[in-house]
Amino acid sequence: MARKVLTVTIGPDGGRDAGKQFQLTEMAATQAERFASRAFLAMARGGVEVPDDLASAGLAGLSQMGLKALSGVRWEDAEPLMDEMMTCVKVLPDPSRPSIVRGLIEDDIEEVRTRVKLRMELVKLHLDFSEAAAPSTSGPAAAMRVVSSST
Repeated sequence: MARKVLTVTIGPDGGRDAGKQFQLTEMAATQAERFASRAFLAMARGGVEVPDDLASAGLAGLSQMGLKALSGVRWEDAEPLMDEMMTCVKVLPDPSRPSIVRGLIEDDIEEVRTRVKLRMELVKLHLDFSEAAAPSTSGPAAAMRVVSSST
């Protein structure tokens, strides 16, 4: 089964990013496991008690701990995790041509709230928090869903 893919459209009140579209792709299982392990290690270094059963559950365990637990993580540990999250995001530079998708460049996202919104959608995508993140049952085209957001 292919990884889940989600298209996020920034709503009309998204400032300079209004109308922009971004494609989010689920991490491969190995990458997601390593990401979760690094997040748990960073939380432990920050003094957060991480129960063994949750630490061994990967991203699912991270969701049970709650993202609030990440608040104690040092910036030096958080920055590479945040950077890695954004590798899951690509831009659709011309919404009228959805088959053209490319990696992000710095000027693609002009509002901080857009970055925050995309991170929230990535968490939902990886942890199955939303119906929009449901895996496709009929090929790659069905895996593409549009979520209108009003960042």
